Amino acid sequence: MKIAVLTSGGDSAGMNAVVRSVVKIGILRGCETWIVREGYEGLVRGNTQDYVPYDAPLADPIAAKRARGGVKSAIFENLRFGDGDLLRDGTLDHPNGRSLKGRYIVRAGFDDVRGWFAEGGTLIGTARSKAFRTQEGRLAGAHNLVKEGIDALVVCGGDGSLTGADIFRAEWPTLIDTLLAQGLITQEQHAKHGHLRIVGLVGSIDNDMSMTDLTIGAPTALQRICEAIDNINSTAASHSRAFVLEVMGRHCGWLALLAGVSAGADFIFIPEKPPQANPWEDEMCEAIQRHREVGKRKTIVIVAEGAHDANLQPIRAEYVKDVLSERLGLDTRVTTLGHTQRGGRPCAFDRILPTLQGEEAVKALLESTPNTPSYMIGVRENKITRVPLIEAVAMTKAVADAIAAKDFAKAMSLRDPEFLQSLDNFLTTSTLYKEKQLTPDKRMRVAIMHIGAPAGGMNAATRAAVRYCLKQGHTPLAVHNGFRGLLDDLIHELSWLGVDGWTARGGSELGTNRTLPDVDLGAVASRFQEHNFHALVLIGGFEAFNALLILENGRKHYPSFNIPMVHLPATISNNVPMTEFSLGSDTSLNALVDACDSIKQSASASRNRVFVVETQGGKCGYIATMGALATGASLVYTSEQGMDLDLLRQDVKFLKIRYGLDAKGRSEGRLVIRNECASSVYTTDMVTKMFKEEGGTLFDSRSASLGHTLQGGVPSPMDRARAARLSLRCMAFLEEHHDRLQLQPSRVKTAPPESAAVITIQGSALKWVPVQEMVKHADMKNRRGKKLWWAGIKDLVEALSGRSELL
Repeated sequence: MKIAVLTSGGDSAGMNAVVRSVVKIGILRGCETWIVREGYEGLVRGNTQDYVPYDAPLADPIAAKRARGGVKSAIFENLRFGDGDLLRDGTLDHPNGRSLKGRYIVRAGFDDVRGWFAEGGTLIGTARSKAFRTQEGRLAGAHNLVKEGIDALVVCGGDGSLTGADIFRAEWPTLIDTLLAQGLITQEQHAKHGHLRIVGLVGSIDNDMSMTDLTIGAPTALQRICEAIDNINSTAASHSRAFVLEVMGRHCGWLALLAGVSAGADFIFIPEKPPQANPWEDEMCEAIQRHREVGKRKTIVIVAEGAHDANLQPIRAEYVKDVLSERLGLDTRVTTLGHTQRGGRPCAFDRILPTLQGEEAVKALLESTPNTPSYMIGVRENKITRVPLIEAVAMTKAVADAIAAKDFAKAMSLRDPEFLQSLDNFLTTSTLYKEKQLTPDKRMRVAIMHIGAPAGGMNAATRAAVRYCLKQGHTPLAVHNGFRGLLDDLIHELSWLGVDGWTARGGSELGTNRTLPDVDLGAVASRFQEHNFHALVLIGGFEAFNALLILENGRKHYPSFNIPMVHLPATISNNVPMTEFSLGSDTSLNALVDACDSIKQSASASRNRVFVVETQGGKCGYIATMGALATGASLVYTSEQGMDLDLLRQDVKFLKIRYGLDAKGRSEGRLVIRNECASSVYTTDMVTKMFKEEGGTLFDSRSASLGHTLQGGVPSPMDRARAARLSLRCMAFLEEHHDRLQLQPSRVKTAPPESAAVITIQGSALKWVPVQEMVKHADMKNRRGKKLWWAGIKDLVEALSGRSELL
């Protein structure tokens, strides 16, 4: 099979990762891979010049491979084709003098896309093609694909680009018949190309495609917005100003909504849910005035560029500024972020997600038949999904149609469920409610405690829980310094304004340590009784899981533990059993990516250098493995797989072959990621020295230990948004079980086992797992789950580096 990949529409971070993934995985699956430059416009223009693939500068790569022990396959024959390095250098002319101008469909080799995913935008170019919107243009595109023998196409773009892909596929039989009738293709070509395989991947910073939780580029764009708001916050607070920010989103308010949740905005305007008050100015001013009355010094209002009122009249940032200035007397400024939201290096998630989706796209192409639909590759929670492309496009258009018809309830229903939850989360955490909604018998005294090592998102989760408590009439009680602080009676009631700026704060504002309640279980029970706790929220990692288990076991001896208790996983190690994500792990991966990009830059400047990078994570290799995938590491060592002499011998052999195959003068630095507990014998220092000794004249090595820098500074927007969402689900869980306990007739309430649970993300769903059930799935000795969803990623990392083919 010959697979071509193109990027179309607007650019977004992560598109290069898609191209890299499709090219490398395609070659590993035995396919030829091609790139189409300049999107659909390049497909229409095709190749106007004859093209002779250039030879790699390496004189005889086959002989070089034989000299180093041979390889399993001929994958690296493809090193001699493509112009990826030239594109990355910004020129279209080959050093040998053969011009590549007029070439829009180019074969790509394994190394042509090396290092691409760390670049923003799209290196193969994108353009909005008027020609492709016509049948004549699509006929030219079909002819160009047939001429090159390409029978499969991966399109990465927005809903317009994917609509074009679906139309192209539907018209393909007619286009092929027309080409044959016009004598432009032979009967043999007609028979061979009767079916075009197409797969779509959504590249859109707006996150406006239905039937997927996230689109490629949206996490990076959200990060750019939150970075800007975090910087603005200090100025706003210093001068007691209001800022109105305009963000992208013509038909979708995802960026404005998630930025509002993640950055603690006061008010937002999104297309799907315009303000209901008439006039809307009253609703906004009333909410902001309440915040100012309790002492808030800053005001942040976020306006999506497609925002409008209930009558579809546009709401402009400048007008919002005038309202705030004139009606509330606030010193107000407007900031339009514009295309800065698109730019910059992709965040970790925008490297990992496109890589996994690219792998799934190649699988879908290989499995495609004339009877199967064209698929769009999406994601639900942590599960890569395939959905019919035509259905996703139709549902996306239906949202715009519903908005145009002023049917905003339908527009919201057509968005994914997480969108509606996020809007509810924003309203809960941003608005200061005057009235208590629950009757006194339903109100709770909720203790909130951080356990274990600090992680990004802990404070955001606490803020969300506190504001939900105050909205419902509960009393939020902060327990400082974990169970030690509980025993020392370091407990106080939290206020709405007191947690206002916590979303952007890293670490733990409450303080945390690893002390477990069994240090003095009786005294802990006494404190529960003394402060009349009705519910407990534990935010932390494996220690929090252990603490919840101890408290649940203690219920038979201490009645004060018979209250609903919940564990919200928060740890950079992501080692809590049965959940696929923990708060802080995304922040940690971003910190690792930032560090490794700098390290790789140094390694590349020194050319033949290997950096052995040590990561945290205890005996859980999640950060090392996913970090290796996000940074393009050549090798990864984890505690789960372990290390031995045979493995190290093979890895040295691989590095020698790999550096030997690099074109002269084009070698690069490489990364090896090692989890801190991968081996107690083969330490980072020992492995570094061994590589240096064995590398000889081919390469040398250095080491870098990232240590506690991986805890990160400012939490990522993904961790902040997920913290708010999970925290509010925890509060709903506590309310439900508190109400059940209140219905028990006895004076001494007996809480059932399911009232002490952990909130988990499993595949495409959120699930509550009783802590006793969790034990069955936990490796208590190594402090991690028995089943690890990411275990196979190590093989993918090393396959993408070529290790599996070279050994």
